[in-house]
Amino acid sequence: MTIRILIADDHKIVCDGLKALLKAQPEMEIVAQAANGREAVKLAHQQKPDMVIMDVAMPELNGLEAVRQILAADPQIKIIALSMHSDRRYVTGMLSAGASGYILKHCAFEELVRAIHIVLSNQVYLSPAIAGIVVQELTQSKASRPRQYASASQPLTSREREVLQLISEGHSAREIAQRLHLSVKTIETHRRQMMSKLGIHSVADLTKFAIREGLTSLDK
Repeated sequence: MTIRILIADDHKIVCDGLKALLKAQPEMEIVAQAANGREAVKLAHQQKPDMVIMDVAMPELNGLEAVRQILAADPQIKIIALSMHSDRRYVTGMLSAGASGYILKHCAFEELVRAIHIVLSNQVYLSPAIAGIVVQELTQSKASRPRQYASASQPLTSREREVLQLISEGHSAREIAQRLHLSVKTIETHRRQMMSKLGIHSVADLTKFAIREGLTSLDK
């Protein structure tokens, strides 16, 4: 059976490299490539792939939000996070969103192929380098868990997190409204509600919050 794969990564050289390697596997077919999370959501809906290989830190819509939206529309799709980040917030965030695997970009290609087969057999695959993070998260009791590991962005809606990422990337209210097909007034309302929920009083502090929570990153 052919495994239909969607690759989502904002680095074209990574996408093209993965495509070339995976296409050489006789049972794998690359059905689409996406340069950001929003495009990944759209293509997943159109192409109905068996597997999405998803970067975590992407512009416009990050991998975590893209995973949530893809699985909300089609829970049958399997998703593997492929990232340079081994930080706990990224690993546990992607797994909590519904990803079935998490591997690091410096892994050997053979590990990615193995992960694809394992995840498609309804198991979870984690790179050995980050498996300990998940074990620690699971074994750490709620009483002793440091407060800073709980996501402070949880009170925000999915739409608010989308708007927050775009704000933190420097887009104006008008630009965000055009991207999300909303009115400028609606975007400004979302911004006010976020500030109220988070106790934040400036766009600069909203941006710092988004970076701290892993909703965006300084290299985008």
